[in-house]
Amino acid sequence: MKKNNHLNVGRRTIRIEAKGLEKLAKSIGNEFNEMCDKLIQTKGKIITLGIGKSGHIAKKVSATLSSTGSPSNFINAAEALHGDIGGIHKSDKVLIFSHSGQSKEIIDLLPYLKNLGCEFFSITGSKDSIIAKSSCLNIDTGISEEACPLDLAPTTSTTASLALGDAIAVALLEAKKFEADDFAKSHPGGKLGRSLILKIEDIMKKDKELPIVLPNDSLAKTLIEISSKGLGVALVIEKSALKGIFTDGDLRRALNKKVDLLEAPISQLMSKKAKTITYSSLATEAIKVMQENQIYSLVVVNKKKKPIGLIRMHDLVEAGLV
Repeated sequence: MKKNNHLNVGRRTIRIEAKGLEKLAKSIGNEFNEMCDKLIQTKGKIITLGIGKSGHIAKKVSATLSSTGSPSNFINAAEALHGDIGGIHKSDKVLIFSHSGQSKEIIDLLPYLKNLGCEFFSITGSKDSIIAKSSCLNIDTGISEEACPLDLAPTTSTTASLALGDAIAVALLEAKKFEADDFAKSHPGGKLGRSLILKIEDIMKKDKELPIVLPNDSLAKTLIEISSKGLGVALVIEKSALKGIFTDGDLRRALNKKVDLLEAPISQLMSKKAKTITYSSLATEAIKVMQENQIYSLVVVNKKKKPIGLIRMHDLVEAGLV
């Protein structure tokens, strides 16, 4: 039995699809501008419509639009014929995905869309198809070769449709000046969302959780405070001012010094130049500071530079940011 070379097939598939995308990038013209201008004026939602493989693409594009500042819903064309079309309103704009441009389920919906009075646009593989000719605006993907050797399974064509959908979403995103903070609001879950919205004050240790000692306190008292709070460090504070920080690294250095550890105040053993970060900073900023300075904890300060908390690498790991 002849052994298949899957790697060659995989590379060939990717090259064919990449060739199709390159051709598409060169062929799209002012109709893309016009479509984006129309979509950005949508007072309702952008409804993506499709069936079969094109339906899957339409659903993904809808999700991308919604997450980048353009509210959108996906409707399956077959389900639309049995009631879901009620989810389309005159204030909406419809973006149809159909490679053949001849999908019967979509064609059956066109009279309803026209009677409703909402504008509808299409992305097809044939500008001469019924759907393309019926649409207010049409973008032809111009795909003539599928990656499938039988030229049957939608491959290059669906990749092209997806790329166009992404291109539209990004064009609208930039036109609306959609920023990282806006993106964070629609992505509150997962590592990405947390990294964009979680601030130092949300996860820092504070108040009674903080291990605090005075500059004149002894090493013994400091170690007791560290042990009781379980954070591995102690903040040396006097009259609400940060004097330094005492860590396990300072303890190791203290053991190598010719100092009477039982009598010396902690001010002689602490690190006087403690690294700090403001409470309103993003938690991801703490990761950068710690990595740059090869440390595992930062003192959190308020706007007046007064110490109000402590954040450790362990806290950032627990928050799912590392």
